[in-house]
Amino acid sequence: MMLMRTDPFRELDRLTQQLTGTSARPTAMPMDAFRDGDTFVVEMDLPGVDPESIDLDVERNVLTVKAERRSRASEDAEVLITERPTGSFSRQMFLGETLDTERIDAFYDAGVLRLTIPVAEQAKPRKIAISGGSSQKRISG
Repeated sequence: MMLMRTDPFRELDRLTQQLTGTSARPTAMPMDAFRDGDTFVVEMDLPGVDPESIDLDVERNVLTVKAERRSRASEDAEVLITERPTGSFSRQMFLGETLDTERIDAFYDAGVLRLTIPVAEQAKPRKIAISGGSSQKRISG
């Protein structure tokens, strides 16, 4: 497995939201993850986040993403509606041993943080050549 979520309360939050019509925690970083050839891709929605506030950290195959979204309203403004969550947000993912965490690339554009993580060389399938003469083929396990 390439990725395992470390957010066991996410489903409970979703159920709570469905039952009560409210969210126990704001869903600040919706995520998609997929494998494209020899690259693992993670995309997170972070609209309105200053790219300078995004912090990525990998320690022992745990990827942590932290970001902050501040309100643009001044202290003197009369706030009428506040539906967009503000403050600090974080999300953690366990990355499988098959990923090369030394070569993670991050790109932020149009409110989407895109992480590309190559599959480690030792995890890629490889062909094994069979040697021998035309009439002698010896295969051992």
